[in-house]
Amino acid sequence: MSYDLPALCRQVRRDILTMTHAAGSGHPGGSLSAVEILVTLYFDQMHLDPAQPEDPNRDRFLLSKGHAAPVLYSTLARRGFFDPALLPTLRQLDSPLQGHPHREKLPGLDCSSGSLGQGLSVANGLALAARRTGRSYRTYCLLGDGEVQEGQIWEAAMTAAQFSLDNVCAVVDDNGVQLDGPTKDIMDVEPLGAKFAAFGWEVLDVDGHSLAALRDAFRIAAATQGRPTVLIAHTVKGKGVSFMEGQAAWHGKAPNDQELAAALAELAEGGTPHEA
Repeated sequence: MSYDLPALCRQVRRDILTMTHAAGSGHPGGSLSAVEILVTLYFDQMHLDPAQPEDPNRDRFLLSKGHAAPVLYSTLARRGFFDPALLPTLRQLDSPLQGHPHREKLPGLDCSSGSLGQGLSVANGLALAARRTGRSYRTYCLLGDGEVQEGQIWEAAMTAAQFSLDNVCAVVDDNGVQLDGPTKDIMDVEPLGAKFAAFGWEVLDVDGHSLAALRDAFRIAAATQGRPTVLIAHTVKGKGVSFMEGQAAWHGKAPNDQELAAALAELAEGGTPHEA
């Protein structure tokens, strides 16, 4: 089945905004920057079946930067894992759409997350399990560029290289902005690609908003043997909404009524084109 990926990206962005608006809280900035990454994975690259969310041969995805749950929830819903009518219940009491993903609450989740720095370690464990059980699934892990300031990320990077985990693909959502401001001013992680390369990883620099570039990079990663691969995905915090783009203030703030209306107007059909 083929999908209209640019239209899906617009829909996911609208979902992120309406979900966080309804909740009155959440993390729109880093969710909006990761839209193309997740849409490419779930609608073009990953082996999965929403009717069989626990298929032992499915590809795995871990949202290590768990605060970006809105982009994952929208992507899962639009892919058919659950009814999109559930999306407006984000962060409500008794909703399965908690502020950070909870694996026991929702189909399609491969790991609970929220405490930063842990996802890549879990990805390594899943990849080792695939090797030991003779399964061919791949494991994808989305990291934030602020998150890679965590030491555990680099312990996990060493582990993946040590065990030649070529079924692991990490993606760094390199939007340059974290909670309190520009990443470079808080704890500069550059040169990020060179750091991963020094740890023994295959490194691919990619435009994180180009669907074509992401598709090509994921295919290269899948063909890489003997070492893990990381995509340094260059993105824009708040992508698609002009007054949110590049602004740390929108890391964890929900739009009000007027801001939501303005943002949705920018994301109307035909607006904010994305490369197919």
